[in-house]
Amino acid sequence: MKEKKKSDLSILLGYTGSYKGLTFLGLGLSAIAMILGMLPYICIWLVARDLITVAPNWTEASGIAGYGWLAFGFAVAGIVVYFAALMCTHLAAFRTASNIRKAGMEHLMKTPLGFFDSNASGLLRNRLDGAASETETLLAHNLADIVGTVAMFITMLVLMFVFDWRMGAACLLAAVISVAAMAAMMTGKNAGLMAEYQAAQDVMSKAGTEYVRGIPVVKVFQQTVYSFRAFKQAIEDYSAKAEHYQADVCRIPQAINLTFTEGAFIFLVPVALLLAPEALASGNFAGFVADFAFYAVFSAIISTALAKIMFAASGMMLASTAMGRINEVMSAPVLQVTDHPQVPKDNSVEFKDVSFTYEGADFPALDHVSFKVEPGQTAALVGPSGGGKTTAASLIPRFWDVSSGSVEVGGVDVRDTDPHMLMDHIAFVFQNNRLFKASILENVRSARPEATREEVKAALSAAQCDDILDKLPDGMDTVIGTEGTYLSGGEQQRVALARAILKNAPIVVLDEATAFADPENEALIQKAFAALTKDRSVIMIAHRLSTVTGADKIIVLDNGKVSEEGTHEQLLQKNGLYAGMWAEYNQSVKWRITQGEKAGPGSAEKEVR
Repeated sequence: MKEKKKSDLSILLGYTGSYKGLTFLGLGLSAIAMILGMLPYICIWLVARDLITVAPNWTEASGIAGYGWLAFGFAVAGIVVYFAALMCTHLAAFRTASNIRKAGMEHLMKTPLGFFDSNASGLLRNRLDGAASETETLLAHNLADIVGTVAMFITMLVLMFVFDWRMGAACLLAAVISVAAMAAMMTGKNAGLMAEYQAAQDVMSKAGTEYVRGIPVVKVFQQTVYSFRAFKQAIEDYSAKAEHYQADVCRIPQAINLTFTEGAFIFLVPVALLLAPEALASGNFAGFVADFAFYAVFSAIISTALAKIMFAASGMMLASTAMGRINEVMSAPVLQVTDHPQVPKDNSVEFKDVSFTYEGADFPALDHVSFKVEPGQTAALVGPSGGGKTTAASLIPRFWDVSSGSVEVGGVDVRDTDPHMLMDHIAFVFQNNRLFKASILENVRSARPEATREEVKAALSAAQCDDILDKLPDGMDTVIGTEGTYLSGGEQQRVALARAILKNAPIVVLDEATAFADPENEALIQKAFAALTKDRSVIMIAHRLSTVTGADKIIVLDNGKVSEEGTHEQLLQKNGLYAGMWAEYNQSVKWRITQGEKAGPGSAEKEVR
């Protein structure tokens, strides 16, 4: 039997946890408060009825003062009960939003690390944190108003048909037109517009984050803001959708809605004029006038009730869209963990007929790739850009899982190991390592929190960071990013290498670790590599072929396939893709820019190193 899909509201209430009872208590109190809020109108009608009955002898209406005090008491009681209802719903709403954020973060902690490469932090933050905030309004206000308004309408329906069903139907005609107008705005083909509007907001949030991060590039290269076409296009798209929804979709229905809800009285007057002769003929004109007064008073409540329904319905739409964005986060793929984890036997790394395709891609990033790195060997992954080098390296620590085949560490499929054990088994250094806004000590110690200061200092020294510590005011305790303390790209890379050295993992993955280093820092980084890679299995990705000539094995990847494999000398003798890359590399390092008057316009001069 097919499982029935849960509604967004039931899913949302599932996040309330122990506060679900408080939520329902708040909704019940809101209904009571709405009914109490209607009772003063009845008291007003009772006053009008007594005055009409004794007219023109007004002094005979002795119960007017009592009705006034009753109206005052009901009004105060309604306010107090409604305040209590909002207290309950607000407490539940805040806890629910907190539970959503916690559940989302807990789920994201279980996703493969590669998920964060294809999902920008600004997008995830807007989907999770922003959407959770939008659910607060639904639970704290909208849901209580909906329940209260439903209770009010049920009470009104009963009261409207108690005295004269014809005048009651006339008053409710305005409500019918209003509901139809609101339905035109929020149902049918317009139901998906709010989702499109929120999706455009997500795109704008993502583009905005990337824009802010790219400001340094704009300043360095003197570009204009028009270089950020994606952000400009995202803003224009969001603006167009918002304007379309407000101007084209909502304008006419909303005008009809407000016209008839605020002017519900116009339906009552013609009906009353038609019924007046009948009342005169029956000799009950005073009762007729009293009934008319009742419906005139209650017609004023209709606009208030319908306004609450409209805003509550809008809140429901926003919350439904928000829940959709939350569900996108909660449906992110989870890294599967085996129930019976195995322990790697050694430090070997082997790819067995591995294929991998990114989600949404038309072609595989890796196509039946096989190679093995023996314990203690250094293997280099080289090849043209887009050949699959970084993808292959990311499959070892399970940033992604293979589409087919297997990646084995120590003879064990990485999917059959405990993820924490696997991460302890592998240290990786990327070309764009980021440091936390914390002390250098804490940045390095994040690899092994129980490490002592002496161990951290030894790792920093092995990573050639002594000169960095000497120039910092507080040495290892200097907080990066405060009081003008910043590190260059090469210096950051050396600190990241210290972190990897401290981890002391038997397998090391290096992804173009010298890409952004100047010659001086590169020389120091190469020395740090010697300490990091000693007696370890190393898989390194490099575009500077000079850094891999001493590797035990070079694997050439081209279009996701292994093109060649061997040592530097063996691959040169094959005279294949690697030999061509090596020739191009040597040719490139022999060129330097010279002055035009010496070498001729637009020319360059060879320099043999």
